[in-house]
Amino acid sequence: MNSIDQLFSKLQSLGAGEFAHLNGSLSKHLRGTEALLREWGAADMVCVAGLYHAVYGTYGYNSALASLTQRKHIAELIGAEAESLAYLFGACNRRVFYPRIGTDTQLLFADRFTNAEYEIGYLQLSQLCEITLANELEIVSNSPQFLAAHRLNLSPLFERMSALLSKAGFQSYRSILQAT
Repeated sequence: MNSIDQLFSKLQSLGAGEFAHLNGSLSKHLRGTEALLREWGAADMVCVAGLYHAVYGTYGYNSALASLTQRKHIAELIGAEAESLAYLFGACNRRVFYPRIGTDTQLLFADRFTNAEYEIGYLQLSQLCEITLANELEIVSNSPQFLAAHRLNLSPLFERMSALLSKAGFQSYRSILQAT
């Protein structure tokens, strides 16, 4: 696998620096998400997936840096496990899947790209939740408006995720969302 700086440069070459995001450029957001994951002690592969979490677009942002036909190339670049997590993040049908987290059906993933539902593993779910937490907290930390608009939805989601999250990530959520 390439170094994190090389991977970030590749995102820049895909247009992440020019892609507008809520708090500035997408590249700034991606780097911030990766930094939170590192701060919480996530495995390198999860940090890389966090850096690439929006490469295929997301439920909230349909524009993509890479098409799904480029999955093999992205996997060669960042590793198959990291690519799989980045795919899950982008493919997640949040409206269907998020309410399942913390329930008996939490391993039944809802894929917005294929309109299919399929089982994912507990470890993958945990890693996906950690990236989701980092993604949202990076936005919340830089946007009081986003926090005000989404606090009532984020807190219950993160509470349902509590058993799936790292202690450091969960504490970060509590200090950010409950302190403001």
